[in-house]
Amino acid sequence: MKRPILLYLAICINIFFAACGGNTSLNESEALSVIADYLEAKPEYKTISFKFGEIKFKGEKDQDDLKKYTTLEESGMISMSLLEEKKRFLSKDSNYVYRITLTEKSAPLVISQSGDKAKVKAVNYILDDEKPVNFIKMHEKSVKITVTLKREETEFYPFDKDKTSNSEFITKTYRLKLKKDDGWIVASE
Repeated sequence: MKRPILLYLAICINIFFAACGGNTSLNESEALSVIADYLEAKPEYKTISFKFGEIKFKGEKDQDDLKKYTTLEESGMISMSLLEEKKRFLSKDSNYVYRITLTEKSAPLVISQSGDKAKVKAVNYILDDEKPVNFIKMHEKSVKITVTLKREETEFYPFDKDKTSNSEFITKTYRLKLKKDDGWIVASE
């Protein structure tokens, strides 16, 4: 009589531990949520070097660059003050010297700065939750997921000299691991 009770008790305990052992299945919305949380903490972006401080613009030659800076000033990212204007003798050309400073509004896009150069975000990559997610199950507690990240240009994008990107998006693969206490997380790359 003791044997069937012990067998029944052992089966119940196994079922209980299997049910409480953590759900190892992962669906598309859960995967997108895990990756979105990860991207919020560690965003994907492309940086450029941005020059500021005292900058000299030479008449017609630098008009395109001056327009880029004035557009940034209109958006509130920088402030410009004219320090010097020199008219060339017998010419319609002029030389301008501006003092360009970064404003508080540009702070979220500035990664680092030193002297008269700053490393700024030119492109942010954000999760495109409308595109399909590609799952590659490696183990019971490990999955590789490929997602699409949309390109979002910042105000500093016109200063990017390397605009060779032929795509409005990138695909990125993340490895997710199932942790006992934390659930699914993005494994360090």
